[in-house]
Amino acid sequence: MRGTGRRRPRIAQNDLQRANQPRQTAPTVKVNFQSTTAFPMAPPLQLPIVQNWSCHSCGGCCRQHLIEITEAERQRIAEQGWTAADGIPADQSPVAWFAGPPWKKRYRLAHRADGACVFLNDQGLCRIHAKFGEQAKPLPCQLYPYVFHPSGRKVAVSLRFSCPSAVANRGTPVAKQMDALKSLAAQVVPPHAERISPPPISPRSRVDWSDFLRFVAAIDEVIAQPGAPLISRLLQAVSLSRTIGEAKFDAIEGSRLSEFLELISGAARIEPTALEDFEPPSRAGRLQFRMLAAHYARRDTFEEAARGWRGRLRLLKAALTFARGSGKAVPLQPGFREVPFATLDEPFGGLSDDADSILTRYFRVKIQGLHFCGPAYYDVPFVEGFYSLALVFPVVLWLGRWLAASDSRTNLTTDDVSQALAIADHHHGYSPVLGSRSSRRRVRLLTHDADLERLIVWYAR
Repeated sequence: MRGTGRRRPRIAQNDLQRANQPRQTAPTVKVNFQSTTAFPMAPPLQLPIVQNWSCHSCGGCCRQHLIEITEAERQRIAEQGWTAADGIPADQSPVAWFAGPPWKKRYRLAHRADGACVFLNDQGLCRIHAKFGEQAKPLPCQLYPYVFHPSGRKVAVSLRFSCPSAVANRGTPVAKQMDALKSLAAQVVPPHAERISPPPISPRSRVDWSDFLRFVAAIDEVIAQPGAPLISRLLQAVSLSRTIGEAKFDAIEGSRLSEFLELISGAARIEPTALEDFEPPSRAGRLQFRMLAAHYARRDTFEEAARGWRGRLRLLKAALTFARGSGKAVPLQPGFREVPFATLDEPFGGLSDDADSILTRYFRVKIQGLHFCGPAYYDVPFVEGFYSLALVFPVVLWLGRWLAASDSRTNLTTDDVSQALAIADHHHGYSPVLGSRSSRRRVRLLTHDADLERLIVWYAR
């Protein structure tokens, strides 16, 4: 079902910042602005050039996300007159008050006991969509899996790979969906979005939009290089980011900046034969990585939130197990079984060509869509955001190994990688935990000690 992103449409500066503030609750989608503030016409869109998508009615989004709705959407749903004859339980309201004082209540779509949205029918379709049309659904449901990010005079479009159809690249090319995307953008992009400043490159360095996009293009060109395996290209991109983070660009701009980025990009090239020279991750690095991977492996959805203190206690015990790294990894959602931590550090045969292609497309969509820094990712600078994005690679391979080992296999398949990517991208940029100070500090530690590169190589074995 084309249905349920979590928090994002985003664009207005204040709305973007509010939308990205971590919430200490289960993941929800909230629209923080009204359509009356939107452009009368959609701004120019910058679309990902390597992605297809169409809804295939799997219903996964309606089980993975909680949808916070506006007061106007709540009233519209109430006026639609849902009854037991429509499949809505007679003893359950389709909208639930979940937070806020009586004079400023916050509402979300109700969920059944099995965690599914109350409007999800047995065919994986939305009852609102089926009865009243797509425009009658809450706006977050219409948007998913698309997200919109400011890009100077344009708005960059990205997708969430928590949707299996996005991972599989199934459906209509995004480039052929311009009219539909313009219609969505017109509902969420506020006036004067072009005035939003670009994210800083690093804490000490800022540039204007034209030069910021040169940095984006430089990283994208590295990831897009043909011939070399993704692991080599990703290491090159990390090395390029390190150089960018250490440099100052006060006197370099425009075409000179492009030439400089091309020069340092070439100098950062990693030959596949050099991968054998990388040391294993440090003991401290493995500890930090396990804690990071545990956050990605969680299932912070309706079912988990409903467990109250017992669920939190279970997560605390699991965190202690991941911190020790001995014994067996504790499953944090369906699909994982108890597996010895030691097994997950053994070689699993590396990436297939198809898996390499899927992950390459993922990184390019996130980079082109600016879906890794600034308002799109906890307001972090360009370099820090790319480091966090690069860490998704070993996280996905670690989760993929866990899925394979749960099935008593020691080889990593394309399906393992696809499923792991959907699990990881459900959280990336959306989980309150990943935007916390402790999580950002973890990324800095892994980067400072060069464990980021070691982890990339180690889990690609």
